[in-house]
Amino acid sequence: MNFKKKITSLLLVGIAALGMTAASASATGQHEQKDIVDTAVAAGSFKTLAAALGAAGLIETLKGKGPFTVFAPTDEAFAKLPAGTVEALLKDKEKLTKILLYHVVAGNVMAKDVVKLKTAKTVQGSSVKIMVKDGKVMVDNANVVKTDIKTSNGVIHVIDSVILPK
Repeated sequence: MNFKKKITSLLLVGIAALGMTAASASATGQHEQKDIVDTAVAAGSFKTLAAALGAAGLIETLKGKGPFTVFAPTDEAFAKLPAGTVEALLKDKEKLTKILLYHVVAGNVMAKDVVKLKTAKTVQGSSVKIMVKDGKVMVDNANVVKTDIKTSNGVIHVIDSVILPK
């Protein structure tokens, strides 16, 4: 199966699961703020991240109680990876899971708090390096391009590169 078909299949599975959750919430009259996964999917610029979360089996985790802080790479961030990297990761669930959990910090860490940190321990177990350079925040080698997207179970900070644990 080629990469585009695989991503499309994973997206359809993820979107179907998300749709059932939304339908359930609507049927019970719940109109709360969206969780991290629903917020990312609704934004439209995190299709690869959503597919990767589905492949790693992490959708339910990030729809959980939290709170979580997610440094979310955009589709363009994933496109910066060397050719074949995303396809290879989708076939290696263990490695994919480690990389995705490296983008997640336990707790609700807002931008005003992030800029005060030098490092943050990720759910994966390693720490990301945080620095402010020329008024811009970086997490490892990624620039934070949008901050404080509040969700029902945490916060999303958008980054322009995929960060990799050492």
